[in-house]
Amino acid sequence: MRVRHVAALSCLLAASSFGLAACGSDNNDSGSSGTSTSASSGSKSLTIYSSLPLQGDSRAQSLSVVNGEKLALESQGNKIGNYAIKYVSLDDSTAAAGKWDPGATSGDARKAAQDKSTIGYLGEFNSGASAISIPILNEANILQVSPSNTATGLTRSLGADKGEPDKYYPSGKRTYGRVVPADHIQGAAQVSYQKDNGCTKSYLLNDKEVYGSGLAKNVVAAAKTQGLTIVGNTGIDPKAANYRSVATTIKATGADCVFFGGITDNNAVQLFKDLHAAMPTAKLFGPDGVAETAFTSKLGSSVEKVTYITNPTLDPKLYPASGQEFFKKYKAKYGADPEAYAIYGYEAMGVLLEAIKNAGAKGNDRQAVIDAFFKIKNRESVIGTYSIDENGVTTLSVYGGDRVVDGKLVFDKVIKAQTS
Repeated sequence: MRVRHVAALSCLLAASSFGLAACGSDNNDSGSSGTSTSASSGSKSLTIYSSLPLQGDSRAQSLSVVNGEKLALESQGNKIGNYAIKYVSLDDSTAAAGKWDPGATSGDARKAAQDKSTIGYLGEFNSGASAISIPILNEANILQVSPSNTATGLTRSLGADKGEPDKYYPSGKRTYGRVVPADHIQGAAQVSYQKDNGCTKSYLLNDKEVYGSGLAKNVVAAAKTQGLTIVGNTGIDPKAANYRSVATTIKATGADCVFFGGITDNNAVQLFKDLHAAMPTAKLFGPDGVAETAFTSKLGSSVEKVTYITNPTLDPKLYPASGQEFFKKYKAKYGADPEAYAIYGYEAMGVLLEAIKNAGAKGNDRQAVIDAFFKIKNRESVIGTYSIDENGVTTLSVYGGDRVVDGKLVFDKVIKAQTS
């Protein structure tokens, strides 16, 4: 009972901090999370759930991630050792929201927690969503691996908000990890990219979500160490009809560059267009949250020329042979190049399967798989060789800088930013 009460408090704290309301019932009959630490009491049939926003602007990106996850599982014949693996793709978005939704996210996590065959959970795509699902899955002792979360507070206290990351882990132990470098690294990469492109005064905007506001804070911290002047950091209304008044305010500060910490779904295209209309010579910077076709294809040629994006996905030629082969296999199977995060979907599934494999005879035991995940060292993968640190985070630290040409994301350069 104590663990369940702590989980409820943790969820409430997360909801309060981020303006969300998706906490579970404290009723024992809710089934939101179980007390079992094994996947299926010796079963040889295991289930891996994926939870991503399959509606709204993120749909194309998410489908690409799902395809990557499927490719990784298929490459192992849909089994690891003696264990048959079932893959279930869930949607953490709603048509009404047009993006990830707290209730849908909570529902996905509960579904996985209630299933005795669940051995792992791939998601969420958005950090704010994971702030909701992590406590639920943590109480159920299920390994969660995100292909895309970058918010630092999910895994470490340095540079995070009060109570992070402990409030996400009601059991007192870690069950979550990610295969993408976190935002203290992206923040430093952003500042380096801005300075490389001549920025002297930068104004920051954010969409007020866990990811966007947290990333903006990381940019502010990195700017102090790298000598970039930040003249403002303001949250926007994602549902505003336009941002002309916001653009006018920023123009008056003398900023020569503007950074938006947020996701495409939160009106990013309208924001960039209005900023460019008011400040045609200003350079506009975005994070991996807009590194997708839903954003790049709608900017128009004029805005494209002043748009710069940081993104952990590099040019395919810069990946090891297995990574280059991934891009070839993906296009051959699905008839198109993958969105930026598809390769991370492939790797999230791959590292989860390795954890099951390394657990050996206990590959159907949730705790054994969690332990195996945190012991992964020098894994040679499609995204490079990395280890999982004590916080559940990849040791990879390289970001890419991208431009937009003819509606498409085009790799510009490798950014090896220094972090404090």
